[in-house]
Amino acid sequence: MLYHLTDALERLYSGFNLFDYLTVRAILGVLTALLVSLLFGPVLIRRLTSRQIGQVVRDDGPQSHLVKAGTPTMGGLLILAAVIIATLLWSDLSNRFVWIAVFVTLSFGVVGFVDDYRKIRYGNSKGLSARAKYFWLSLAGFMATGVLYATATSPTETTLFFPFFKDLAIPLGGFFVFWGYLVIVGTSNAVNLTDGLDGLAIMPCVLVASALGVFAYATGNAVYSEYLGIPYVPGVGELAIFCTAIGGAGLGFLWFNTYPAQVFMGDIGALALGGALGVVALMVRQELVLVVMGGVFVAETVSVILQVASFKLTGRRIFRMAPLHHHFELKGWAEPKIIVRFWIITLVLVLIGLSTLKIR
Repeated sequence: MLYHLTDALERLYSGFNLFDYLTVRAILGVLTALLVSLLFGPVLIRRLTSRQIGQVVRDDGPQSHLVKAGTPTMGGLLILAAVIIATLLWSDLSNRFVWIAVFVTLSFGVVGFVDDYRKIRYGNSKGLSARAKYFWLSLAGFMATGVLYATATSPTETTLFFPFFKDLAIPLGGFFVFWGYLVIVGTSNAVNLTDGLDGLAIMPCVLVASALGVFAYATGNAVYSEYLGIPYVPGVGELAIFCTAIGGAGLGFLWFNTYPAQVFMGDIGALALGGALGVVALMVRQELVLVVMGGVFVAETVSVILQVASFKLTGRRIFRMAPLHHHFELKGWAEPKIIVRFWIITLVLVLIGLSTLKIR
């Protein structure tokens, strides 16, 4: 909104053309989201506490988590508000990529909200049934990828590109709709599985979103994309603002979510953030790079798959507990140690992902 206002004010004073620069608006996006998070975080925590909206701890989880019971949850409301406010203020609202990103984030957030509400309302950790959750996530995911496919202006937007290889690409055609659904919903659930310790999921989300913002900026610039040998998608650069907004909102939330957490994001935050990362990676044509940068999310998900498969097939467990971070907890690692080490791993993986911009 402010972007369009400053665009109109350029006629009165040329200095307002500063806001035409994507980099300036991206910086304003991160600062706006950070400010919203820091200002309204304490208010939200007080409201959640007064309404007794507290965390419901799994009966079969680590015993050390029992002390977390009752900690305010659904803090993802703060993240969503900060991201959406910053995006709407500084983005070009005529851009279809922005609205698709906002749609996925909000729709996945609504599913997470219902899931969290049911957990609190009925006093158990199950929430929505798996079937209902995947149905609504799948519906939103297919709607987003269907619109992307229908509005694609070039084959580039529906082609799968491989990192580190300049000319290796596979045109997906109509299969793009299903592939995109897998990326969005898969990433959403991966982030949700990772969100089990104080600050564990939010910092990797910040790091990956920031890197995707770099990809969005380069992919939406004809000169940079040609120089770097990456796909050029006109208009996708506006997603840089959406990505920096996630970064700012995430850092603001981490202020309250760092160990020991004053508030948890809940499914409303984890599902929404995962969906946001997935759809941005899809639109900037870097789905495979997302797998690399989000390696921690991938490892957490694979640990659950392997644990379930092993137990059903052999009756034995591979890990002491899944997801993976619980395994290390039961091995005696302190919670802050697990969190910071996972952050370090994510930083390294993000740098590897960013290197694909040039190594082709």
